[in-house]
Amino acid sequence: MIRRILPLLAALAFALPADEGLWLFNQFPQDQVKEKYDYAVTDAFLEHLRLASVTLGAGSGAWVSPHGLIATNQHLVAACVKALRLEGGFYAASFAEERKCPGLEAKVLVQMEDVTRQVKSAAPETAKPADALAKRNAAIARLEQACAARAGNSCSVVRLHSGERYDLYQYRTYGDLRLVFVPEQAIASFGGAPASLTYPRYAFDVAFLRAYADGRPASTPRYLQWSAEGVKDGELVFASGSPVSTSRLATAAQLTFYRDTALPVTVARLETRIAALRGVPGAANETARLAAEYKLAAGKLIGLRDDWLMLRKTNFEKKLRNAVEADPKLGTAGGKVWDEVAAAYKNWAPFEKPYQVLAPESILTNGGAQLDEAAKIALLTVYLQELQTLGEKEAPLKAILAGKTPRQVAEELARIGTARLTAALEEPARKLRKKRAETIEALETSAAERIAQYRYRVYGAADYPDATSTLRLTFGSVKAYRDRTQAPVPYATTFGGLYYLAAGKQEVYQPPQPWIESKSAIDLVMPLNFVSTCDITSGAAGGPVVNTKGEFVGITFDGNLDSIATTYLYSDDLARAVHVASQGVLEALRKVYHASNLLAELGVGADSP
Repeated sequence: MIRRILPLLAALAFALPADEGLWLFNQFPQDQVKEKYDYAVTDAFLEHLRLASVTLGAGSGAWVSPHGLIATNQHLVAACVKALRLEGGFYAASFAEERKCPGLEAKVLVQMEDVTRQVKSAAPETAKPADALAKRNAAIARLEQACAARAGNSCSVVRLHSGERYDLYQYRTYGDLRLVFVPEQAIASFGGAPASLTYPRYAFDVAFLRAYADGRPASTPRYLQWSAEGVKDGELVFASGSPVSTSRLATAAQLTFYRDTALPVTVARLETRIAALRGVPGAANETARLAAEYKLAAGKLIGLRDDWLMLRKTNFEKKLRNAVEADPKLGTAGGKVWDEVAAAYKNWAPFEKPYQVLAPESILTNGGAQLDEAAKIALLTVYLQELQTLGEKEAPLKAILAGKTPRQVAEELARIGTARLTAALEEPARKLRKKRAETIEALETSAAERIAQYRYRVYGAADYPDATSTLRLTFGSVKAYRDRTQAPVPYATTFGGLYYLAAGKQEVYQPPQPWIESKSAIDLVMPLNFVSTCDITSGAAGGPVVNTKGEFVGITFDGNLDSIATTYLYSDDLARAVHVASQGVLEALRKVYHASNLLAELGVGADSP
């Protein structure tokens, strides 16, 4: 059995680099933290942080007072701000002034239980896959229903390590959330779209909500004490949140395909569109959207072009495969999954560009609704030019162009709509979708599941599962670094840096009027944002960062460009999580917004240093 070689492999083959890990709260590597940082993470510390952490819609948050007060990001409550038609920021100085956020709820993970045996025993290993799945799903439904009836909370069985483990999560849900404080959009996203996924940053991406129960502020005794001192360079910190998804089970062959084929095509297509819209009236919003997509794709590509990261992936994969093939029950047949994936992606690679061009979303986002006619024409022209690069074999160009130039056809389509174009491409697009499904999609899913199962059987609790939109805990250090040009990057930015950028008069770097009026009162060397090596991905935004005392020292709101590739591979050389500093929040609440009641609830007075 694979489990027999676990101790040896764990010692020789499995050592997570640096501060990697999207850890389950009931599978946290306390020994690893003790060894690296000489700090003992206690069970009490973990329980308190779990109960103080909140899943908030598509993001995260934390209790920061015993009266239901939640700290999170401004961008996570943007829909509430819009629904309430609030402009210029908002502060409720009393309970009566707090405004209800429609459709927003908060969940707290109050209990976790391993139910793997109950789920797996519902179907024998010899059962047919479809029959086993149905029986296990039925067992899961029974467990969830019994939990909800017994506890009165919402319950959900979480599938981990591709079915090698199942945990029953019990949540307390708060459906009545009210807005307490939100800053102006201009300061929450200071620097605008160009600044996203960058660092240094100067964003006050903060908001406060309050949970109500039975019409009264909720009682939340498990809350985080706000730190007025914040963090220092090199300090150990912990960040909780609910990351949406990761692809760290992707094989080296898959990553090579993304690096050499898929991502270069995506990046080139986005570059062409952005260039086509440059200077086109009414295209600002679409250009910003495309620029955001470009930054994500380019960040992944930059990360995958890091030879050291790819070498690390290849070496780890080799060790895992050797372990699988050494198992008498699996042998070389078990290791063939990696060969199957490599062959499938090699066969699919020539079809990736036609697939991206002919995918339905390519048409819908090239000249669709909500764009001025000039922008539609520009994007449709680019799209038709892409079709030309495919040739008649992949797309019916003669029927689409009918002897006209891409620009001429684009002008017609901008007036009459793209239905004719969509219809003409429906059949070739269908064929490519079918080929992709047969070549890599089904295999990608089954291979990921088998590899996840192998990893869990070999490494067990020494490994962590891919993100599942459930609560995780990460750890790392507050850490300055050098960027790819070897320029030093500070661990923290200051209010002074924000005002320095504002002096340049660029529109995206103009703070709102209250910040301009308060400049003389603000401590310009006070930290505003800081970075850490905590392993965060999408969904962790809004989550708390705490120090070794369990004190609230920051709010996660973004990552730098190099952190994007952590979807596939973690590294702390350049990748950083970006947080709003706790002492910076106090400075702004005190000097800009004069939020004395909110400050008092956080345990710091309006006149405190």
